[in-house]
Amino acid sequence: MHRAIHPVPQVETAACYCGGVDAGLSVGGRRFVPGRTVGHCVRPDIKPTINLPKKPARGERRNPPELLPGLPDDLAIACLIRVPRLHHRKLRVVCKRWDRLLAGNFFYSLRRRLGMAEEWVYVIKRDRDGRISWHAFDPRYQLWQPLPPVPVEYSEALGFGCAVLSGCHLYLFGGKDPLKGSMRRVVYYSARTNKWHRSQPMQRKRHFFGFCVINNCLYVAGGECEGSQRSLRSAEMYDPNRNRWYSISDMSTTMVPFIGVVYGGRWFLKGSGSHRQVMSEVYVPATNHWTPVMDGMVAGWRNPCVELHGNLYALDCRDGCKLRMYDRDTDAWSRSVDSRFHLGGSRAMEAVALVPLGGKLCIIRNNMSITLVDVASADIPEKQGQIWETLSGKGQFKSFVTNLWSNLAGRNRIKSHIVHCQVLQA
Repeated sequence: MHRAIHPVPQVETAACYCGGVDAGLSVGGRRFVPGRTVGHCVRPDIKPTINLPKKPARGERRNPPELLPGLPDDLAIACLIRVPRLHHRKLRVVCKRWDRLLAGNFFYSLRRRLGMAEEWVYVIKRDRDGRISWHAFDPRYQLWQPLPPVPVEYSEALGFGCAVLSGCHLYLFGGKDPLKGSMRRVVYYSARTNKWHRSQPMQRKRHFFGFCVINNCLYVAGGECEGSQRSLRSAEMYDPNRNRWYSISDMSTTMVPFIGVVYGGRWFLKGSGSHRQVMSEVYVPATNHWTPVMDGMVAGWRNPCVELHGNLYALDCRDGCKLRMYDRDTDAWSRSVDSRFHLGGSRAMEAVALVPLGGKLCIIRNNMSITLVDVASADIPEKQGQIWETLSGKGQFKSFVTNLWSNLAGRNRIKSHIVHCQVLQA
């Protein structure tokens, strides 16, 4: 049975605001009234006298109930936006007005604007039977949160892309269905509504392709597709504001990318060419041009990496307990950040993703263990012991002895492995 996917607008709607309690709640003296969708609200004139409320006449519209009894709505909103994201599902079931407030864009846009938005780590896994599942980790309370199942078309898909747009929408796109072959399909999950929605499909079917996000636009390139021309060199871009895909310049040659990163506003891809040779290309969005590249950055680039604070970091060992940093001046990976405590080389301990989280680097391993690395403090001697932080959650670390024994006993087979990791904000 197919799961319903609800279409919603791609662009954040303009919201009304009210003056008063918080500095962030006042914009031009406009007042927000939850549940009202047309026009702007104006602050009513202050009456010199207080009149007792009159019973509305028959047919006269009643004022909506207060969000919090005894408080103006602007003050109630100032309270509700401070409730931790962990409890938002409970807020929705309190009453219809609270549900409408949290279902709209105003509530979460205001949280983000006031610096109250929380980041969760989303992990997409494939089990031993090929089934896809996913989980969300709340780093504030160090808890794994339930999520709605992925759409049925991605329950067993291979080689699909996964990216985040607008900070709160997680997109799944392309890929290969085991029965139907390559797909153009695009769906996305909203961290605000906790629901899946369908989006505009890609121009071309493809799987095992490269993808990235630049200036909140999604780029895909290369990959494979069934047919006479198996390997692809075509590329396209998705603009969420227009909900439309556009063709961009083709790559210099066909490629099946196996690694990619955005660094300095340019998109680097490294993969396998038509004759299984290693290829590297860089795309510059400003000029819409691809160029083959083989500098020191690409030559020494083997594992997942990410840009943070203008620097490029990469995993440097199987368990991710050592990082390398690229030095642009010397064109080499010359600096390391080492925890000096390694967990072993089993498949379960393999570090499979590196993502920014709260201004730090977040390392995720196949056993669902998570480590935060404060690379900004790497040069401060008095903070050396605080650089690496292990977060608790599902899949706690094994001790080195236990992990070594598992390897010797041949029990290092893993029931599932991670295929994608992203961070969503709400």
